[in-house]
Parts: sequence; C-alpha cells; structure tokens
Amino acid sequence: MSTSDVDKWMEIVKDCKYLPENDLKVPDTNYVFMGDFVDRGYYSLETLTRLLTLKAKWPDKITLLRGNHESRQITQVYGFYVTRAAAICLFSDECQKKYGNANAWKYCCKVFDVLTIAALVEDEVLCVHGGLSPYIKSLDQIRVIDRNQEIPHQG
Repeated sequence: MSTSDVDKWMEIVKDCKYLPENDLKVPDTNYVFMGDFVDRGYYSLETLTRLLTLKAKWPDKITLLRGNHESRQITQVYGFYVTRAAAICLFSDECQKKYGNANAWKYCCKVFDVLTIAALVEDEVLCVHGGLSPYIKSLDQIRVIDRNQEIPHQG
C-alpha cells in the first residue's frame, strides 16, 4: 500500500491496524509513506515520531520516503521550525513550543537527511514524492544520489 502526500498524516497513521492500541500486530501489507510528514498541522512531530517507531519495529514492512518538507529550508518557512522573528508573523514553531529549544528540530533534520528518496515496488512501480528530474534516465542514477544532505534549491 502506498500513501500519498496528505494533510492529515496522524489520522492516517492512527487508522492503521497495527498500532499499539491494537496490540502491535505485524502488518500483512508493506507500506510506503511518501513524504511531507511535517508541516501538516500541530502534530507533525508526533506523526514523524510514530512513523519512525513503526519503521524501527518493522523495517521490512514500512518505507518512509523523503518529501520536500523534510528539509531545513522548507521547515523554516512552513512552521516546523521558525525563528523568533518569523514567529511574529504567526507561523507556528512546533519544536520550539514543545521543547523550548531547537534541538528536536535539529535531530529531525539529521533524520531527514538519510531518508530514502525512492522506492521500487515489485520491480514495476517507482514511488517518489514529487516527481523526477528530467535528467534522471535510470534507476542507477537514483541509487547513487548522495541523500545524506540538505535538498538543494534546484531540486
């Protein structure tokens, strides 16, 4: 099952049959979550934490793809982390509000840097968050991308 970029991740994650409320059943299906886990409401941090917990519990059943919001630049604009000056503009600063400093945001950004950027399902379906560069012509070009970095402005 692939889940696309949606605005209500926490509700979707809560609805999954294998969450703690239901005795942590091993999922029968492989799940691909296709990015934008943060900047989607007040529970971004909880949503990301829940997805990472599921990934740790079932690494072969849960795939988390990096979306464009899993970057330092975007989270600084859309509210997962906002400086004090920007907070005056009424953007939420979720990590700052919940933990009193930027450390949680910094650690999340380190996780973002190593998230998978593509998944191949049954050697037939390529899953990516927002599309491919016109310069990508083969899967091997995707495999060698250095993903342990901030997403460049140009994509």
